[in-house]
Amino acid sequence: MKFGIFYEHQLPRPWHDGDEAKLLSDALEQVELADRLGFDVVWEVEHHFLEEYSHSSAPEVFLAAASQRTRQIRLGHGIVLLPPNYNHPARVAERIATLDLLSGGRVEFGTGESSSEMELAGFGVPREEKRKMWEEMVRLVPRMMVETPFAGCDTPYLKMPPRNVVPKPTQKPHPPLWVACSRRETIHLAAERGMGSLSFAFINPEEARHWVGDYYKTLETAVPVGYAVNPNIAITTTFLCCREEQEAIDKGIDGAHFFGYSLGHYYVYGDHAPGRTNVWEEFEQRREAFGFSRRIVRAGEPEPLGAKILEQGLGALRGAVGTTAQISEFLRGFEQVGVDQVILVSQAGRNRHEDICESLELFAREVMPRFKDREPAREREKALRLAPVVERALGRREAPAHKLDESYRVRALPAV
Repeated sequence: MKFGIFYEHQLPRPWHDGDEAKLLSDALEQVELADRLGFDVVWEVEHHFLEEYSHSSAPEVFLAAASQRTRQIRLGHGIVLLPPNYNHPARVAERIATLDLLSGGRVEFGTGESSSEMELAGFGVPREEKRKMWEEMVRLVPRMMVETPFAGCDTPYLKMPPRNVVPKPTQKPHPPLWVACSRRETIHLAAERGMGSLSFAFINPEEARHWVGDYYKTLETAVPVGYAVNPNIAITTTFLCCREEQEAIDKGIDGAHFFGYSLGHYYVYGDHAPGRTNVWEEFEQRREAFGFSRRIVRAGEPEPLGAKILEQGLGALRGAVGTTAQISEFLRGFEQVGVDQVILVSQAGRNRHEDICESLELFAREVMPRFKDREPAREREKALRLAPVVERALGRREAPAHKLDESYRVRALPAV
């Protein structure tokens, strides 16, 4: 299995001058460390207006900075928001290609549509149309990275004349395509379009078994939106690795719980006054009522780690917060059911920079090698097994409806 690290850039209140600068600086140090330690991918979200939960509104800038401080780790957009009110597809293609060139071909291109009212209403994206917008744009951006020139388009959501979108990416035909998946049904969406599945649902290995089965079964009939198929499944889990279980809980469980609570605040049950609501304060006051109780998480319990721990019908994130032995057992379950990558979320809540770095180092030293040694053989076997599936999928790829008018010209207009 491969291992990624994940950034929302969480920043709970109260805020002080310099906090956001330190947040980004610490994150870049963590990415640089992860690169040296042999982690495979750093994933960075795109969110807007989600105070405290995510201060990552310009992932392309952060990943560009990371590209110049690293050599091996791949740079994952997890994800770029594709409805054109957020990002014009030509600008997306330009930014992805530029980052790919700057990094020597290390970009993973994750896409999505968003579902928070804070973002959708903020950018005027109609909730009932966001999926259709994504569907159009996810087909246009790969064309812009491949066609010379892009032949143009005339769709319900974008009209654009022929233009050669430059630069073109290092990776050919384009960086691997992913889509955010939060429910089992969207696993099918990813597979149907020949895209990797970035699962941001916190699931246990047994549930992941069904997601993996659904994905690869559906991939048999895929019609790719891009010029290549990316047959991979990645799942996320909260994470902090320590020698002693109680130490891991003390250092990491509040961050994991705040991650879950603040996610729910913006997507499920929150009532937010922009610039005024204190999400951390609400979390501390209401965490027990929503199941994020420290009492649920106790060291020395015989049960193995789980993405969620239930008590009286309420669930609290734990994930891979524990010892090296506990985390190894937890991750082995994902490996056994065919998950390709586990993305570890430790920058959460008020988790300390020093604790995150120590956790990454311990994990890389004592857990990662148990999985890395098996990865080359697994990748070779998988590539051979899926080669005919990918070939048939690319054979079904639909040609663009818009054809280039060879007589098209653009006349320069002199300034008046």
